[in-house]
Order: sequence, then C-alpha cells, then structure tokens
Amino acid sequence: MTTTAEHHPDLFLPEPEPREVKYTIISVDDHLVEPPDMFEGRLSAKFADRAPRIIETKNHHQVWEFDGQNHFQAGQNAVVGRRYGPVNSEPFRFDQMRRGCFDIDARIHDMDINGVWASLNFPSMITGFCGRVYSQAKDPELGLAVTRAWNDWMHDAWWQPYPERIIPMGITWLADAEVGAEEIRRNAARGFRSVTLPERPHRIGFPSIFDSYWEPIIAACAETETVISLHVGSSGMADFPEGCPPIQLGATLFGQLSLTACAEWVWAGWAVKYPDIKIAMSEGGIGWVGMLIDRLDNIVDRSGYGLDGFDGLRPADVLKRNFWFCTLDDPSTIVTRHAIGVDHVMVETDYPHGDGTWPNTQAVIERYWGDLPVEELRKMTHENAAALYRHPLPEHCLP
Repeated sequence: MTTTAEHHPDLFLPEPEPREVKYTIISVDDHLVEPPDMFEGRLSAKFADRAPRIIETKNHHQVWEFDGQNHFQAGQNAVVGRRYGPVNSEPFRFDQMRRGCFDIDARIHDMDINGVWASLNFPSMITGFCGRVYSQAKDPELGLAVTRAWNDWMHDAWWQPYPERIIPMGITWLADAEVGAEEIRRNAARGFRSVTLPERPHRIGFPSIFDSYWEPIIAACAETETVISLHVGSSGMADFPEGCPPIQLGATLFGQLSLTACAEWVWAGWAVKYPDIKIAMSEGGIGWVGMLIDRLDNIVDRSGYGLDGFDGLRPADVLKRNFWFCTLDDPSTIVTRHAIGVDHVMVETDYPHGDGTWPNTQAVIERYWGDLPVEELRKMTHENAAALYRHPLPEHCLP
C-alpha cells in the first residue's frame, strides 16, 4: 500500500499510473518527512528518552516534541497526491500523507511512477532544512547526539536500501565548526555526497558566512568533495509586511532569497580560497542567476571595484565555476542557461511539496524543454547532477 487514501479518501487524488519515461531524471531537491521511529535505537540510554518524538495533541494532530518545544505539524507542506483546497492544505497526521513522504520503499515506488532515477532529499520540520533545530538545542550534548543519529538513519534506513536511487546528504553540527567538520568527514567516509548548510547563518543566530568561524566546515567540504547544499528558507523566510498573505508572498520570493544568499556566498570569498568547493543552490530557480552574473561583471567593469580579495579572478567567473543551480522548469528563463553555463543547471521535482511536479515531471520537461538540443537535455536532466554528486547512472540513459 503506497498511500493512506483508505483512511482519508476525501484528501487524496486517484492513484496515478506510471508515466512514460522520455528523460533520465535526477532530482536534486526533494524532501523526506522524518518518520515517527527515526530515532528509535539510535541514541544512547543517556539520551533515548529525550530524543525527538511524535505526540498527539488534544485536537488529534501529530506533532514532534523536542527540547521542550512542540513543532506544529509532522509533515511540512507534504501535500503530494492530495486534493487542492484550503482545509486540506497541510497534513496534520502521518495517515494524511502519502507513504512516500516518510517510507523509503513507498518513495522509490513514487519515483518510479514519476520516472525519476535518483533523488537528493532535504530534511523537514523537526530538523529544519539545515539541521538547525538540533544545533540550537539547550543541551549541546543532546543536540549533537541527535544530529549524528539523524545521519545514521539517513545512511542505514533511507540510502542503503536503494543506494543507486538515493543521493546521501547529511546535516552537521553548526554550533561548533570544528565538531561540524568532524561530522562531515565521518559522513563522507561512508559515502555521503552533500551536506545541507544554512543559506544565511547570521539570520538564525550563527556567525555570518563572512566570518572565519565557518572555515573548518568549508575546508572539510573541499577536502572530502562534499557538496554544500543551500536550500531556500533554511535561514528563515523573507520579511513579511503586516497584513500580507505570508504563504503566497513567501513562495513568490524564493528566487530573491536564493539571489541574496548566493551573492553573499560569492563575496564571502570561500570559493576563491578553496577553489574546489562546490555549492548548490536549491529551490531558487534560475531566473535570477543571469542577472546576478551581469551585475557582478558590471561592478568590475563599470564601477572599477570588485576584484579585491579575488586573486585576480572575476567574481562572475567564480560563480560560474563553483556554484550550481536547480529548476522545476523556469519556462520564461531557461533561455539564460548558456549565460549561466549549461553544465551548472540541474532539475528538481520538490517532492512532496505543493509546487512540486510529481507525478508529471516527465511531461513538464517535455512541455518546456522538449525542443532543446538533446545534449543539453542530457546535461540538465541527469548528467550534471551525476557528475556533481558522483552518483551512478543507469546503464541506458534517455534521451
């Protein structure tokens, strides 16, 4: 059984048929919903009774409890396969989500329906997109233990059952960069390909990315070929004016969030000091990237500044060398791919979120990209991601 529709038939759309596969797809931005048993047996006796756990509220919602706080729902925006409607916009229980949100066998089933070969999965509610919840625990020893337990679960329960279908990405300890670097190395030694870090760490109580505080983590990523993944919203959303519709406005400004974060990471200069570092911007689209490249060039060529601290490199060239970008489709701005570099554009499905393309990703790519040259389609749908994350491809790739 791959859905929980039998419990809530009014919530779910009919089960879809597998889609025709025209493209080999690696999705570099999907999410998992942490299952209720994630931490069982993964913490020492000292911490076992303080691990994150699911509790049921008086209104029959299931929420995560950790560190003296309740997180308001178990499945953040885990709406894949559900009917549209304001009442049904968010699931409040695990039986109100497709099992593919939190069960790896069901996830692979859903990937097969959608024609997706492999997937990179970010954390969700109880973890925060960059693991910040654990790094900010009142008891740092507990927070670090939970961070390591999350990574152990990712390795054992989410990646290892289907190592060719899942790209392993970990979280790390943000409250001490030396300890965080050790965790990155521990994960890299057992095959992890990426770590999710906060886009703009100063917004969530950590030193800014311009601070030398982060150097141990940056150095560890460069040393181990661990891709730094920066997900939209990992440092909070945009500032909301009073009276605005926050969900609608927040989703509209995803590109602006990525633009700001990317500009900060470029000017922080880490990619100059560590020229092999790889940084992937997640869920921000690509429409803003060409504009940023133009602006970086203008700063150098027209304003006469912008090269200090860049060892003679142009900031725009550093961006095009060390940063990668992903897109759901970007129908109006896919024409900017050459300015960005076709080798640095990848595709996402954003399963199980509301703006995701499941189960119709194949059709979306066909509609918006179908007339692009085959060699470019191959790069953007799977070859770039396979190279960046050092992930295997199937024996036969399409197109």
